[in-house]
Amino acid sequence: MKLAKVKKVDFVILEVTAHALHQHKMWGIPIEIAVMTNISQDHLDYFGTMEKYAQAKARLFSSYMKPKWCVLNIDDEWFDFYKSASSGQVFTYGKDKSADLRISSIKSSAHGLSLRLDRSDHSIVTTSGVIGEFNGYNLATVASICEILGMRPDEIRKVIGAVGAVPGRMEMITSPKGFTAVVDYAHAPDALEKALLALRTATTGKVLVVFGATGDRDTTKRPIMGEIAVKYADHIYLTDDETYTENGDIIRKAVYAGIVSAKGGTKTTEIADRREAIKKALTDAKKGDMILIAGLGHQNYRAMNEGHIPWQETDVVRELL
Repeated sequence: MKLAKVKKVDFVILEVTAHALHQHKMWGIPIEIAVMTNISQDHLDYFGTMEKYAQAKARLFSSYMKPKWCVLNIDDEWFDFYKSASSGQVFTYGKDKSADLRISSIKSSAHGLSLRLDRSDHSIVTTSGVIGEFNGYNLATVASICEILGMRPDEIRKVIGAVGAVPGRMEMITSPKGFTAVVDYAHAPDALEKALLALRTATTGKVLVVFGATGDRDTTKRPIMGEIAVKYADHIYLTDDETYTENGDIIRKAVYAGIVSAKGGTKTTEIADRREAIKKALTDAKKGDMILIAGLGHQNYRAMNEGHIPWQETDVVRELL
């Protein structure tokens, strides 16, 4: 913050965790615009229940932080909760017809997506190099902020068109064999589902997924993630994510229980060594297929029993290719 002040920065954009809000780490920081994308199961090892998790996040929008504007996803199941908690002027976005900024169309392909956003007096039609409907919603939040700041529709269209992939977040790596590997940070049920659905709608080939679950975290989400993988993927490569202090065999067993309950055992290959699991998926993939490699994304290490070990998922994929 000191450096931003020295450099005379006009805007600071923060991704604020529920932990930081719960621990009062944001207290006293003036908020111009508070933005909600969505809320889904995560960090229940810390908060215990979804209600307590939601309440912690709600501090960002309440009189506790006193934001001037509250930008809310009108399609999210927690919308009413956050609207009632908001102390600033509310600006909504989403597919619902009553949204201030309506998402009228999202069309996704392997090359990106096209987007139409409508307000009462103008429309914004644009394209972006990111994929997946959830990224269409993310771009709508960008447009909402731009609208609040008074930018013209043509300026907003250029802004959205300039948005590219964030390292480790749905980052696409194309193979000479004609398939695409997608590295993403998805490590919770909702994120895994959205990422797999994005690949499913973006390709006519098969969808493969390499993933595991994190140790020392909410154990209830492990079988749920297994069920989601079965629902959206044609083949699953179950492997270790970050074990922390847990036994990787036990973590994988919990995920596999969800896979079996969803009747996906026959399309699952279990390989504990993450590098070998990625290698197997890359070897099996055919032209037109897409592989989601989920869980670590942008991280440059893995927290394992033996400590932090160097790891860069995209580098591993490129090296194996």
